Amino acid sequence: MSNLPKGYRKFQAKYPQIYAAYEALGKAAAESGPLDEKTRELIKLGMAAARGSESAVQSHTHRALKAGATAEEVEHALTVGINTLGFPTMMAALSWAWEALEDHKE
Repeated sequence: MSNLPKGYRKFQAKYPQIYAAYEALGKAAAESGPLDEKTRELIKLGMAAARGSESAVQSHTHRALKAGATAEEVEHALTVGINTLGFPTMMAALSWAWEALEDHKE
């Protein structure tokens, strides 16, 4: 995925065996249940927002779009967290997602 943060790509290149194990763990977790890829990515987007991770919000926005989510679904996945995350945290995540949505258009 070309939208990966620089630090993530550097880790991937410097520690390929650890990265491969990390990817295998993620794949095993994804395949262990009934959720489809789009749903999983929207859930991960919400988790990234709760964590307050700008790069993860942007990454999972791109991944959700790639998995078939619409911009409206991405926005909804974040705005439903307003009571759980609080308005400022939700707005920060939404603004990061909007940046990713704009990048995705280009």
